Amino acid sequence: MGFAAISRGNATAPLRSIGGFFAMALDTLLAIPRRPFYFREFLLQSWFVARVSIMPTLLLSIPFCVMVVFTFNILLVEFGAADFSGTGAAYGTVTQIGPVVTVLVVAGAGATAMCADLGARTIREELDALKVMGINPIQALVVPRVLAATLVAMLLSSVVVLVGIVGSFAFSVFIQNVTPGAFAAGITLITGTAEVVIALIKAALFGLAAGLIACYKGISVGGGPAGVGNAVNETVVYTFMALFAINIIASAVAVEATL
Repeated sequence: MGFAAISRGNATAPLRSIGGFFAMALDTLLAIPRRPFYFREFLLQSWFVARVSIMPTLLLSIPFCVMVVFTFNILLVEFGAADFSGTGAAYGTVTQIGPVVTVLVVAGAGATAMCADLGARTIREELDALKVMGINPIQALVVPRVLAATLVAMLLSSVVVLVGIVGSFAFSVFIQNVTPGAFAAGITLITGTAEVVIALIKAALFGLAAGLIACYKGISVGGGPAGVGNAVNETVVYTFMALFAINIIASAVAVEATL
């Protein structure tokens, strides 16, 4: 009987985790418009996530964009359409590279740090102390972090797009001998306001998912310091899995909306 009970408990553990995550996510979304809003905590978390993410984002965006543009330009040269390299660079950077690179860095740097911070607070029973004092930990700790991750992801996505287009321009013009005027003229050929708005929405969804996953793993941690380390590792894995799922769904919806 004991073995059977343990087996049933292990089998239902993932379902309980999924249910707990969606319950916390719903509580967080419902708590966002409510008072009090801990604005100082929101500013501190926004600055923290931006500070630890800005340099890795810039360093990662350049090789990603150059790699895509280099491969795409080879195809265009074969077709005799190298002057359209700006079109591919802008569309690929705005719709895919910007949001994806941003969330990779936010998940690998900002989200893990948020998970470790909340995990340390959890094992020190600080969240229980807040509840005793009548303070909702979701309102005081989770909401500012989730909003900070969402905001910073949107801002970093814009930076990645700008750096990616500039780097692609330099690489195409000076390495692959593309005409500067043709590259600049092709940037807005198929990339307009709709694509930029969709890219920002995707980045916001990525940041929201990363923040929710990090906060849930942080407040549900157990097993002492070792459990915090495991939660940090799980945050990265689950965030990357959510990234690809959200990217596929958002890209499909965006294609249907822009047709």
